[in-house]
Amino acid sequence: MYFSKKNMEPIQEETTSVWICSEDTCSCWMRENFSFEESPACPICSSVMVKNTKMLPSLLNHSTK
Repeated sequence: MYFSKKNMEPIQEETTSVWICSEDTCSCWMRENFSFEESPACPICSSVMVKNTKMLPSLLNHSTK
């Protein structure tokens, strides 16, 4: 039996606004357009989260704020 690796298109990435936990020991982050609050608290350690950006694959969030 022969299995070939299909040539896949590279995943398109874009600069995305995210919330990142301010606690150094916590690695939690979330996309800004997927958060439910204007200024969310970390769901793991309850610390303050700060805005930042990351290069992430493009995703669409169909719900509106």
